[in-house]
Amino acid sequence: MTIAYWCILIAAALPYVWVVIAKRGVPGYNNKDPRGWIAKQDSYLVKNAYAAHQNAFEAFPAFAVAVLMAQFTQVDPQRVAWLAMAFVAFRVLHGVFYITVQQALRSLCWLGGYACVIALMVSAALHVGG
Repeated sequence: MTIAYWCILIAAALPYVWVVIAKRGVPGYNNKDPRGWIAKQDSYLVKNAYAAHQNAFEAFPAFAVAVLMAQFTQVDPQRVAWLAMAFVAFRVLHGVFYITVQQALRSLCWLGGYACVIALMVSAALHVGG
């Protein structure tokens, strides 16, 4: 389960990667009013990196719970590790595609990450029932 736990840590840190990119995307970041500053930006880089930041926060709780569910119900650790690594890969690509304005690829990566979460939860539910 160590790999899956590292993946939780990476997924928890990922929103901060995207927000650093947003804040450094154009000069003049204002830390006194960060949301107001973001709202005033015209840069796709800033707006999309900030949106990736928010979306990464939205995706994190379900992923962390899914890994812990699978661990608690003793789902095969290798299966959990592979699904956790796939989730992280999908989420990294999701952010990259968000920032580079590739909406179709972004949506596919979102779906892939979501599928990993569902697979972890279903594996846990079936393991308990089996």
